[in-house]
Amino acid sequence: MRALRALSQDPEQPLDCLQLVEIDAPVERPGWTAVRVRAGSVNMHDVWTLRGVGHPADRIPITLGCDVAGVTRDGREVIVHPVFGDPAAGGGDVTFDPGRHLLSERLDGGFADEVLVPTDSLVDKPEWLSWEQAAALPVAWGTAYRMLFTRAQIKAGDRVLVQGASGGVASAAISLAAGAGATVYATARTPEKRDLALQLGAKEAFESGARLPERVDAVIETVGEATWRHSLRALRPGGTIVISGATSGDMPAAELSRVFYLQLNILGSTGCTRPEMEALLQFLGDTGVRPLIDSVVPMSDYRQAFERVIAGQITGKVIIVPDDQA
Repeated sequence: MRALRALSQDPEQPLDCLQLVEIDAPVERPGWTAVRVRAGSVNMHDVWTLRGVGHPADRIPITLGCDVAGVTRDGREVIVHPVFGDPAAGGGDVTFDPGRHLLSERLDGGFADEVLVPTDSLVDKPEWLSWEQAAALPVAWGTAYRMLFTRAQIKAGDRVLVQGASGGVASAAISLAAGAGATVYATARTPEKRDLALQLGAKEAFESGARLPERVDAVIETVGEATWRHSLRALRPGGTIVISGATSGDMPAAELSRVFYLQLNILGSTGCTRPEMEALLQFLGDTGVRPLIDSVVPMSDYRQAFERVIAGQITGKVIIVPDDQA
């Protein structure tokens, strides 16, 4: 079968490290199920792996692809929950297991004709989701769901600020928060990205750092250093920042006096649990919210897909499909 493999790592020329190669088909064993891939989505995580950021060289080569949806050999249509680990080691929550890992970090990922995963990671795909929509969900939408509803505990009528609106997690957070009945404000650097935020459900979209019409109950923060001061100042007393990334740097001025005086809550968040992923699917079914798809690319045209993601000029998720599914 064919698979899209990271064969080396290079911070300057990451795509030169990626090749479409022939490998052996997976062999099922007790507790593990082979999934015939119908679609997978590209995340910046795939690019970081190629650049050698957060992915040890001794785990290369490896097949990329954190997100995957497909069909088991006995015909079950599934989405793969991408966080692997021992829930018991995390006090019942796999995201707190210190040894947790994403698909494509220690196990071959989903950019292949077939992928082998633990059977208990399989979640039934609803018939009302397309394969492309299903593949867009696990990492970005699962992360956003946990940030909003488990960590920040937002509800209808709450006010939410989403920083860096065009990112995968951020754009999902806009759609989810708006779908839940929250008032959503968003920031983005360009008019095009601000327009996207409005299309996704934001009430208003602003340039980064702009003054908001009102203080918010929660901030969804994935940008980090560049937006941290604005995030703190946008919160009402007792409000909450939830952080799942720091793409612009992770050493901002803490402004601790503001934190303690206004009794602000600062929470980290990473990934999602399988029950949260199932709750996400229920939410989408109840509300009609759907992930936005930028483009669908055959696996043989993988460079085109990755180049779009690296350039950052995308609207929604870039999906890779096996050539026989294109």
